[in-house]
Amino acid sequence: MAHPPVLERCCYSDVRSLEYEVAVLPIGATEPHGKHLPYGQDFLSVKAIAEEACRRANEGGARTIALPTIPYGVDTNQLGFPFAMSLYQKTLNLIVDDLIESLVCHGVPKLVILNGHGGNEFKSYLREQCRNPQMFVCSINWWTVGEDVYKDIFTHLDDHSGEMETSVALHLMTELVHLERAGDGSTRETDFEGMNSGWVQIARPWHLFTKDSASGDPHLANAEKGIRYAETCISRIADFLSQLSATPRNDRFPYSRAFAREGR
Repeated sequence: MAHPPVLERCCYSDVRSLEYEVAVLPIGATEPHGKHLPYGQDFLSVKAIAEEACRRANEGGARTIALPTIPYGVDTNQLGFPFAMSLYQKTLNLIVDDLIESLVCHGVPKLVILNGHGGNEFKSYLREQCRNPQMFVCSINWWTVGEDVYKDIFTHLDDHSGEMETSVALHLMTELVHLERAGDGSTRETDFEGMNSGWVQIARPWHLFTKDSASGDPHLANAEKGIRYAETCISRIADFLSQLSATPRNDRFPYSRAFAREGR
């Protein structure tokens, strides 16, 4: 029997005798997404993707479980807009630390942080966790999983609430999208060429950078594009979860393969 894939929908009787190999923790944000997408865009989309990926993986015999979604993220540069709700990255990291302690108590040895918000950054956290012998931790920014097919589906590069994100929302949460209200997603450049070229990095104050919190034109979005992109990402994440669940940890995990031979 397949392991139930979504913890918040389980009863104790569903999981009490089961051993899970991989927990998936979706993390999003609560912030404005232009005039046409919901404040919950990031956590609603990553929740749906996590649950569907775990369902597919478990149908194939994996032992994964999607944990309840954290709906807040790092939004300090969005606080110029009403009800952008922000946590510091250090706070997010501490929340994940506490949840890892719980997972270790329950015998789960692997955690996938499935990130749904560009302001959340777990790279340094993964470095810190790599000395934790009780838990393997990795992270996935879900929207990057299909980057190689992006240009085959979408016309423009997406930044925030543009063609890609709006298309995925039209697929995953149609009733919450109000495309008729959308702006054009235009943004300002800074006064500095180094910043505009990208070799000087800043945290963009979103209320100065954008007209209405959107960056990227949503008007070419449609649900068919969203289905194609979301399906690519979900399928690949499910395949990864299946492989991660099936691969035992040892003292060389996840580098158990032999060294590649370099050409001379």
